[in-house]
Order: sequence, then C-alpha cells, then structure tokens
Amino acid sequence: MAKILDFFGSRKDARAAAAGSASVAAFLDGFSIEVMPRTAAKIEDFRAILPAGTRVYVAHIEGTPIEEMVATAARIAGQGFPVMPHFPARIIPDAATLADWIARYQGEAGVDQALLLGGGVDTPHGDFHCSMQLMESGLFDKAGFRRLHVAGHPEGNRDIDPDGGERMVMEALRWKQAFSERTDAAMAIATQFVFEAAPVIAWEKRLREAGVGLPIHIGVAGPAKLQTLIKFAMACGVGPSLRVLQRRAADVTKLVLPFTPDGVLAELAAHKAANPEFGIEAVHFFPLGGIGKTAEYTAGTGTARPAAATA
Repeated sequence: MAKILDFFGSRKDARAAAAGSASVAAFLDGFSIEVMPRTAAKIEDFRAILPAGTRVYVAHIEGTPIEEMVATAARIAGQGFPVMPHFPARIIPDAATLADWIARYQGEAGVDQALLLGGGVDTPHGDFHCSMQLMESGLFDKAGFRRLHVAGHPEGNRDIDPDGGERMVMEALRWKQAFSERTDAAMAIATQFVFEAAPVIAWEKRLREAGVGLPIHIGVAGPAKLQTLIKFAMACGVGPSLRVLQRRAADVTKLVLPFTPDGVLAELAAHKAANPEFGIEAVHFFPLGGIGKTAEYTAGTGTARPAAATA
C-alpha cells in the first residue's frame, strides 16, 4: 500500500511541478531585459541569446556619453530588437539636450520608446529633477514616441519618501496615470528588482485602490552570485525582500551556489494564474550576474531559444 501511495503521490507532485513550470513559462512570455553599453559590448549578437521581439532597455548611468548610448541602441535595434533607452531626468541639463538625445535615438537607432525616471544622482545637473517634467516637456509626443514607461518601487523609495512611506511616490503615480489618460502614450510601470512576491502583491493591490491601473513590468534579478545580489540590492535600496538574500547568506552551504529567481517567479505566476486581474503584465530582468546567464535561465523555462553567449 505504501508503494502505491508513493506512486500516486509522486505522480501528483510531478503534475503539480509541470503545472507550475507551465504557469512560470506563461508568466515570462514577453519578458524584457536591461543592459548597459559596457555589458552589451560583450554580446556579439543578441539574436543568438534572446527571443525575437524581446524589448531591451539600455540603462544610462551618469557619466556615460550619449554617443555610447545611441551606438548601443543602434546596434541592438539593427539586430531586430525594440530598444528602450533610459532618460534619467537629473542628468539632463536642459530641454535642448533632451531634444537632442531624442533626435539622436530616433534618427540613428529608430527608437520610439523610452523609460523616464528621476535618475540615481542627488543633485540635478540642470533644469530637470523628475520624470514628470520630462513628460510635461511635450518633446516625446512631438517626436512620435509611442511608448513611455515610468519607474515603480514596490518596496518604497527613500529618495522620494524619506520617512519610509509612499505618499509622494503614490501621488506621482496617480499623476502619471492621469497623464496616460489624457495622451495617446502607451504606458507601463517598470519596477526596481525584488526578491519576494508578497510585497509586490500587496503593492499592486494598493495601486488599484489608489486608482492607478498602469500595467506593471515587475523587476527581477537574473541568476547571480549571492554576494553580487546583496551588493546591488543594498546599493539600489531594495526593501524588505532583501531578507530573502540575508536568510540564504546565513546558510554557509548555499553561499557558493548561484541565486536564481525561481521562488519569486513561481509565487507571482501562481498568483497571476489564480487572479487574472493581477496587474503584472510582464517580467523585466536585471542581469546582475551577466546577460548570458539570464538568457540561459529564460531559455530553461521554455521561453527562449538556447543561449549561445555569456557576459
């Protein structure tokens, strides 16, 4: 009898695992990935590692020349991928510079979409200090940019709300929701990376209650060494979900093993399957352990072709 129960139990576990794998694969369909010029340079051809049509964000770090940004966007776009460069408000000195960047991206790389964010510097370089000012400039609409994404912080952002709350962040998101309703821009919220599902689920519920219905592209860190993820998480102000990494770090047997986002993706996928109204539209990968490793990981879920390069 025990053997029979073991047999049916194992079959049940296998069916559950298969269902979970299928829901994760469906959840990851249409994922995007973020690169920087220096990391993108290590990939000879993105067509070898990413599914056709994958949106590639190009992060603009302070000090990176616009020429490098545009050249990276042009190369990736030339390989057939939609490119979404960052426009960090605080490093753009004035409207003339903003117009120049938009024109360069459009003319040299065919870009027609952008991620607008405040930017990770304390002191603005000029006239802009937030993404709403970039949106209000009207320059993206004038240039025919059809899609604008904005930043989201499921676990708060102390740069905006120093008290640890979310009053200012939520007010800004309500403004952006209203902007999307009075313009033709297709918009979504691209978030900071998280390591735990519960804060995301609670945050999405608060957004809906506040009248913010913009689709959410949830940020997730790709496979990486635990020490690497902890370093980035602390530098980027990741909130309570950092405890997932801290708990794992306490187990010395796991320190040498790469951390993967299996847990958070499985929980979010299961919640989406059970609650179709859940506002997560796509997953956005931060390849903190390398672009190639993240591409290999997504290929292993059945969402992509086998990866042929590492970076």
